Amino acid sequence: VQLQASGGGLVQAGGSLRLSCVPSGRTFGRTFSSYAVGWFRQAPGKEREFVAANHWSGGSAAYADSVKGRFTISRDKAKNTVYLQMGGLKPEDTAVYHCAAPAGLISTTEMLKAERYDYWGQGTQVTVSS
Repeated sequence: VQLQASGGGLVQAGGSLRLSCVPSGRTFGRTFSSYAVGWFRQAPGKEREFVAANHWSGGSAAYADSVKGRFTISRDKAKNTVYLQMGGLKPEDTAVYHCAAPAGLISTTEMLKAERYDYWGQGTQVTVSS
């Protein structure tokens, strides 16, 4: 596992959680901040879906329509960590959340696509109760 995602848990609807993604091992020869990082989620019986991504340049972020205005992706370069701040959580946000990074540079269009990512974390469970 090259990425470690954490911060999931059980929260009531309307609550907040902050997920963290850090690299593990020596997969990333360059600093983690040089990579695009994406968050994806998969609920039981459903396809994996894009949630948010932050481009390697640090300037561009993209969000799924379902989370716009509620989730924010950010980076702390000093801590080599990417965060997904989730607010206004809804029961339909319940899923296993994975962070992912590509092996090389990808465009802002490509970072929305799971198939463009090469390294994945083990996932962290987010459960939102109604």
